[in-house]
Amino acid sequence: MNLQQLRYVVATAEHRTMTDAARSLYIAQPALSRAIRDLERELGMTLFARSGRGVVVTAQGRRVVKLAREALDAVHEIEALATNTPSSGAELRVASTPSLEPGLAGRLLPAYVAEHPDVRVHIVRCEGRDAVVNAVREQRADLGLTDLPVPTDLVSHPVERQEIVLISPPGADLPDPVPLTRLNGLRLVLPAPGSPRRREFDHIFATYGVRPIPAVESDERGGWLRAVRDGKASLLWYRGMADQAARTGLVVRSLDPQLKKIIAVVHARKRLTAVAQDFLTMAEGGSAA
Repeated sequence: MNLQQLRYVVATAEHRTMTDAARSLYIAQPALSRAIRDLERELGMTLFARSGRGVVVTAQGRRVVKLAREALDAVHEIEALATNTPSSGAELRVASTPSLEPGLAGRLLPAYVAEHPDVRVHIVRCEGRDAVVNAVREQRADLGLTDLPVPTDLVSHPVERQEIVLISPPGADLPDPVPLTRLNGLRLVLPAPGSPRRREFDHIFATYGVRPIPAVESDERGGWLRAVRDGKASLLWYRGMADQAARTGLVVRSLDPQLKKIIAVVHARKRLTAVAQDFLTMAEGGSAA
């Protein structure tokens, strides 16, 4: 097995089709398919299984892909030692939830890229915390930016506390700040019943003895602000979404007492690459807000 074969395995796992993987590697698709088959024969195991027009990683393949990524990361670090800077072509993948992406793309990444112009940075867009956790676990992302808590198999580094605010349609008869007791009987957009996010909200409601009316119950975040714009209900979400909401004519109010969630950079329990460690160091000294 050589480094070229490792790159083929990682690219195939990331793109999930031989055609797209071959294009990213600048080789012909039949050559890539042949190389993967040769490697599977050499290892005596099946790494990828056909699924429609694409491929899926097998259970054995997931372990091989994980080790291949670690080996390639180690090679990049060894190459970087020659100049004591990240090697040319180094890559950093950061997974983020939609509500935290504006802070990531607007502040953290520009600051990082300014100091590390040779590093290619990619945002791995995830629908929620669970998706960020999966992206990091499956090594589709080197780091994740999400709120806590996360499972204990990941390492978390708190970088800030972000305020939860109430986003309402214009004309809602509410003070600013909104006493938490006013949530009692208020129509809210909420995550689906039984979901981890919903359980967190239910815990908050129970703590303060309030019972909002679930007007919309969905885990499809793309529809949350739309439901507020349509006048169906108000929404509890991060201060980071306030600018986006205000631009569409919605009203953002603080809560009394304030509610805040801890935002953290998370990663797998393994040695970080130099580029990931540099990003983490910068994030711990800055803010995603």
